[in-house]
Amino acid sequence: MRKVSRLSRFNIASLALGLAFLYLPILILVIYSFNASRLVTVWGGWSLRWYHEFFNDRAMIEAAWMSLRVAVASATIATLLGTLAAVALSRGERFRGRTLFSGMLYAPLVMPEVITGLSLLLLFVALNAERGFWTVTIAHTTLTMCFVAVVVQSRLGSLDRSLEEAAMDLGCDPVRAFLSVTLPLIAPAIVAGWMLAFTLSLDDLVIASFTTGPGSATLPIRIYSEVRLGVKPEINAICTLVIALIAVVIVMASLASKLSSSQGESAAPL
Repeated sequence: MRKVSRLSRFNIASLALGLAFLYLPILILVIYSFNASRLVTVWGGWSLRWYHEFFNDRAMIEAAWMSLRVAVASATIATLLGTLAAVALSRGERFRGRTLFSGMLYAPLVMPEVITGLSLLLLFVALNAERGFWTVTIAHTTLTMCFVAVVVQSRLGSLDRSLEEAAMDLGCDPVRAFLSVTLPLIAPAIVAGWMLAFTLSLDDLVIASFTTGPGSATLPIRIYSEVRLGVKPEINAICTLVIALIAVVIVMASLASKLSSSQGESAAPL
């Protein structure tokens, strides 16, 4: 019987310090979002004052709505295109131009965001495109599509292709075999890719600052412009709401992944 090794005090202390380093600042931010004092470093009691201030700040609400629309649209488009690209790379074997296609797809992973944002800005200026919602959405799709492709391709690489072959032996054409067998099995990876793309888009500041236009500032841009003049307690409230939104997205994505996995397992014997 294999003996299970116990955690040493050093390992426990290292884990505790690592988790504290990651999550203690977030916890402090959440607590101080309920601070009644106008000074962010002085505790003045519990209050929902700054949440009320945020919901009465029309500029902040418009920026938050802009960020949510861009994140949902760009994540959805990036998930669709990234999944198709991953399927092409995994199932396309050695087609002509595969290396070039793969390199261009994954370039944004290592490309500095400043270069990506500047290049997209020059493209939109050359096309005489009005900068706003769609330019930011296209830019974020370009940024996040490669992350979706990496997640989905890694899942495709671990699948047993004999399942697809068995489905085709039973009379399915390649498209129906993919939709009936492969798609349910890779659905958790697709959901995870969408969630990652949504989070990256919601968090982006650099690329959005290059591609946005008048009246279409995203929430990170708005927060950055406010922080340059001094941190207000209202910023803590906004960040707490964003953290809550991300937590809800993670929970929903986890539930969707579990549901998709159970459906994929039931479809696997086909």
